[in-house]
Amino acid sequence: MTTKAYTKPKPAKTKSGRQPEKWFRIFLWIVSFIFAGFLIGLGSKVVADLPMFTTNETTIEDFVADHSAYKKLQSERDDAENQKLGIDHEWEQKNHELITQQDTYANARESFDNWLATRSVTEQSDQNPEVIKRTGELDTLKAQESKLKHELEAIEKRQLDRRHTIENIENQISMMEADAMNDYNKYLNRTEFTVFMYRLVITLPLLILAWFLFRRYRHTNAWPFVWGFGFFATFVFFVELVPYLPNYGGYVRYGVGIIMTVFIGKYAIGAMNAYLERKRAEEALSSSERQSQMDYDEAHAKIARSICPSCERTLDFGNTDLDFCPHCGIHLFEHCSNCQTRKSAFNHYCFKCGLATKDLTSQMFDPAVASTKN
Repeated sequence: MTTKAYTKPKPAKTKSGRQPEKWFRIFLWIVSFIFAGFLIGLGSKVVADLPMFTTNETTIEDFVADHSAYKKLQSERDDAENQKLGIDHEWEQKNHELITQQDTYANARESFDNWLATRSVTEQSDQNPEVIKRTGELDTLKAQESKLKHELEAIEKRQLDRRHTIENIENQISMMEADAMNDYNKYLNRTEFTVFMYRLVITLPLLILAWFLFRRYRHTNAWPFVWGFGFFATFVFFVELVPYLPNYGGYVRYGVGIIMTVFIGKYAIGAMNAYLERKRAEEALSSSERQSQMDYDEAHAKIARSICPSCERTLDFGNTDLDFCPHCGIHLFEHCSNCQTRKSAFNHYCFKCGLATKDLTSQMFDPAVASTKN
């Protein structure tokens, strides 16, 4: 019974040490983000232009039992507020008149006191009639001031009456709205759920399609567009759908959060188990088989990060005695058959004498190996 050798899939996009290819990959990532940006803009326009579910804006007054009485109370409140506004203007005008009158009286009183002081010094008895006259003028000014105060108090009484009237009407309106609040909340919940379902119908297929494209085509030449579409679908899900998730006191959102966490956790556990199984299958192969199936640039990138190219454990590549991985046994360093220079076993050529490795020669001319790598 023969055991089928593990063959690592070769992705279309590989990490390369060539500078032009690095810049080209950066450019393709930019293309991916630009593509996602245009898709997000288009998706936002589509969601914004969704048909409204009600022709008119619905308010709580639409659910009041006695709608005619409710409208009558609103009309009475509007009339009372308009009357109060007129009374407020009248109060401002009368208060201004009172302040002016008080200033006039104060000035006249000051002038009279100064005149009396002068008279007491000169003791001009012939000015007694003038005293009576000026005193009469002051009394007249004071009487006008008192009259304005009484008028202002009457206006304030009317203001108080209007405020009480408005408060009574608003209390009645509040009671009617409180009775209608239950039906109004039910309507809002239904509308919220309907909006969510419409958005779900639009966003869920996009998310499923993005997942399908990512699983199947992320290693093809179309990977920038696959990633761009994935960014778009993720944005639509978390921006256009999740904020409209019905709350229902928090139960729904917490429940959905638990389900998503369990789903993502199970997927992560499955992915980790698959990764460990793949590594165990790789480690069961010989060192030469693993090297022949390993990507050249990926292996050198891992070595540059002090990681074993096969088992991906951390190694001390500064140790000159390190020729094999102590964890998986893969051949890491060897000596050139021509100049005996110690070099990486993954190099295609000796960096000192330029001799091609035997593995590279066999890969170049052995049709079986070449077909396996393709």
